[in-house]
Amino acid sequence: MKIPLVAVVGPTASGKSRLAVELALNWNGEVISADSMQIYRGMDIGTAKPAPEEMRGVRHHMIGFADPSRPFSVADYVRLAGQCIAGIDERGKLPILAGGTGLYVRSLLKNTRFAEAERDEALRARLFERAEREGPESLAAELESFDPQSARRIDIHNIPRLVRAIELYRTTGVTMTDHLRRSRLVPSPYDACMIGLAFRDRRKLYARIDARVDRMLEAGLVEEARSVLARPDAQTALQAIGYKELAPYFRGEITLAQAAETIKRETRRYAKRQMTWFRRDEDIRWIHVDDYSDFGGTVAAANQIVGRVRHEQPCS
Repeated sequence: MKIPLVAVVGPTASGKSRLAVELALNWNGEVISADSMQIYRGMDIGTAKPAPEEMRGVRHHMIGFADPSRPFSVADYVRLAGQCIAGIDERGKLPILAGGTGLYVRSLLKNTRFAEAERDEALRARLFERAEREGPESLAAELESFDPQSARRIDIHNIPRLVRAIELYRTTGVTMTDHLRRSRLVPSPYDACMIGLAFRDRRKLYARIDARVDRMLEAGLVEEARSVLARPDAQTALQAIGYKELAPYFRGEITLAQAAETIKRETRRYAKRQMTWFRRDEDIRWIHVDDYSDFGGTVAAANQIVGRVRHEQPCS
């Protein structure tokens, strides 16, 4: 028997975490985060981790447990999230996956098996340094030379994934594309109902993003970023939107207002990339948030989707 699971996906600031909590309350569930930055300790404001009052008593998993100075891979996420899902199912509750990191979601739900390959820390350091010196285009061009499929699939801004794809090939002699093809031969253990949040008018999503960045700054993002970026190994934070854009401000190169506008711009661009990723998935049932006058309409639409799939009525 496959484990029933609901996944709430979509761009940043679309309301995924809030909807996941509503679904958990309505369907006796627990939430598993699928956000590649919410997993880290000390990066709370900038990654929009749900506060205890926003969780409303619903148990959340895969949030704030990892050390940002230590490597954390997609394989690590699939393994740990899988353990969380199994535990939730054993407790007789519904696992509800929520997040916008498409690679995490797809790898987990497709049961991607990752090849065991030794990490070459010296190689990784050289590749990261090269990306900083020459730009990610340099890594993308190298990847294109031996694995054009991965070069097209990986977002050029996702430097850790570019580094991993090159490292994998150099240490195993097998491309990431071939690893992924072999890994998907084992069926998924999950019966997933996927719900996507989107906006017909993208300007409304962008307005949400801008407002959320303003709230983050009011909540102390500058102080949090200063602390995180001051760590000896801040490589993770330097990849995270909301932190790396403040580094020039700390160096006195730009004003805080300029840094804020850069965070907003980069977050909007990230949301656009997220939508491009998720739109390719034909299994997602889309809800357009701006079709409804308030959030209650979005919740009702999501409950209808889950109810049709599960042939049940919500608890509330």
